[in-house]
Amino acid sequence: MEVLYEDNHIIAVNKRVSDIVQGDKTGDEPLSEKVKSYIKKKYNKPGKVYLGVTHRLDRPVSGALLFAKTSKALGRLNEMFKNKEIKKIYWAIVKNKPPQLEETLNHYLIKNQKKNKSFAYDKEEKDTKRASLTYKIIADADNYYLLEVELHTGRHHQIRCQLAKIGCPIKGDLKYGFPRSNPDGGISLHARKIEFVHPVKKESVGIVAPTPDDSLWKHFNQVVN
Repeated sequence: MEVLYEDNHIIAVNKRVSDIVQGDKTGDEPLSEKVKSYIKKKYNKPGKVYLGVTHRLDRPVSGALLFAKTSKALGRLNEMFKNKEIKKIYWAIVKNKPPQLEETLNHYLIKNQKKNKSFAYDKEEKDTKRASLTYKIIADADNYYLLEVELHTGRHHQIRCQLAKIGCPIKGDLKYGFPRSNPDGGISLHARKIEFVHPVKKESVGIVAPTPDDSLWKHFNQVVN
């Protein structure tokens, strides 16, 4: 497990595509429990370890994930997420070139519970929720494009659904129209950066998650950096 940031109040880790954030029907050990075990062992804590889940990433998605180590921090972070005071930047690899170099996408999404999939509409429909993000192309290589995406709302499968809506499904994302899966079973969507004011210390915090260890991500890292 790769720890990206840690103090007395919060801890951020780099989620792998195989990790689940919280327990589900698979019965696999969730990342939240792995983080608790890490804290318990590192600080030799007796009894139960407190850990609050502040946000989630889909199982096939990698990247920066933030947890609260105290109830005080959790309450404040929850409020900050609600008030959109936490900036989340994602990197996504797509095969098809988006229509613009940079664009803000506004759609209306509805979640199909049975299929665990969201559908995007251009206009508001019954039971839909507004979804907004801004993408820009920051690199291209090997017939793929690297997009930097900033979320303005937090909807179910939002980035996956909205990019598919404009004809740019994320590499490996079979659910949203990409023809082939990735070898690791994940999709090429990575929570690259989280920026916020620390909920207790009131200092600016910027957490960057290294990308997965594969040749295409490595190539894009070299191009961008």
